[in-house]
Amino acid sequence: MKSIKNLIIEGKHQKPIVTDVFYKETHQPKKIVIFCHGYKGYKDWGAWNLVANAFAEAGFFFVKFNFSHNGGTVKQPIDFPDLDAFGNNNYSKELDDLESVLNWIITNTEYKKELNINDISLIGHSRGGGIVLLKAHENNAIKRVITLAGVSDYKSRFPKNDEFLAWKEKGVYYVKNGRTHQEMPHFYQFYENFVKNENRLTIKSATENLKIPHLIIHGSNDTSVLINEAENLKKWNTKSEFKIIEKADHVFNVFHPWKKEEMSKELKEVVNYCINFIQLRDS
Repeated sequence: MKSIKNLIIEGKHQKPIVTDVFYKETHQPKKIVIFCHGYKGYKDWGAWNLVANAFAEAGFFFVKFNFSHNGGTVKQPIDFPDLDAFGNNNYSKELDDLESVLNWIITNTEYKKELNINDISLIGHSRGGGIVLLKAHENNAIKRVITLAGVSDYKSRFPKNDEFLAWKEKGVYYVKNGRTHQEMPHFYQFYENFVKNENRLTIKSATENLKIPHLIIHGSNDTSVLINEAENLKKWNTKSEFKIIEKADHVFNVFHPWKKEEMSKELKEVVNYCINFIQLRDS
């Protein structure tokens, strides 16, 4: 099995998209799976490398990447050395980054023999779940979409009332990262970009208009994104499949750093559902 780490894709926003690929070298075209991390996330968080290995072992070409403005750098793709980039991130940039990754895969020559570019599935965790739903709606190259603990709405997540007014006045608000203890900035451009692109960034309308297979997976003990958001997605797309992972939290009972050689039981369950779904559901 091959894993090639920290490849550089040039995006549209003057910062590189640091990317990994995992696959078995068989010179046979494989279904492609592209994974999007969530808020305060990155491609090497927790057990995501074990997830990538599991997909590769099952015969997929698996791609995961850092959004260009997630706060990581080429030299340090783990954690958040570039807080200015983090503060300048927004949903439109993340959609553009995913489009750049898709274009890179579709036009790739180095891995051409390993790729079935006509069979691409997207998986998104948490905030990344919203990104993959929006992209699946707007890009016909996507054949299946999976949301893991995915959000159902972006607008409701902005500060409210006095906090919002303070954000507008100061131009920035901060969120404490409990693990790294960094004060992580969110510049007001984040909200301005959302308002400017609200139609494109409304997860409800994208989900209602999906024409491809959609799998919704959520943990019963998720306190970060409540399970009613998964229920919303199911309500908006009644043809979707909905799996609840019992006793699983927002990250399916793994954490960072994850030093075990195996995934949690709950994350294994997630991976098995995803693999079966992609193998068996044709759009």
